[in-house]
Amino acid sequence: MLSEFKDFIAKGNVMDMAVGIIVGAAFTAIVKSMVGDLINPIIGVFTGGMDFTNSYIVLSGEVAAGASLEAAREAGAAVFAHGAFIMAVINFLIIAFVVFMLVRYVNKVKEAASRKEAEAPAPEAPAGPSELDILMEIRDSLKK
Repeated sequence: MLSEFKDFIAKGNVMDMAVGIIVGAAFTAIVKSMVGDLINPIIGVFTGGMDFTNSYIVLSGEVAAGASLEAAREAGAAVFAHGAFIMAVINFLIIAFVVFMLVRYVNKVKEAASRKEAEAPAPEAPAGPSELDILMEIRDSLKK
């Protein structure tokens, strides 16, 4: 059973998947930084300086005015964190768009490679006597 497991792990698909997960985790950190450090401030400019990540509505409990979302959660208040949800949607849209662009690029590269293969000239038949030539030669030798 251990050798089967080693064979399973050693297959290319499993290794490709592992690399994909590791790269995906690193990519998630980049997207979070992009949203938090680049997009949120731009959105904040258009919304009058409002930080979406800390935008919430207190449903029940006591929260100090102007407290951050994290502070409200630590205080035990039930909060409707619509800003965090909006940021999650923005993160998803950015990731989905980037993945779409990567898949689109990979598909174009594959298409170009397959087009190149299709345009490549077919290999020429080997230079030598054809079957007909050999049969005619046999016929001629039998006539002698």
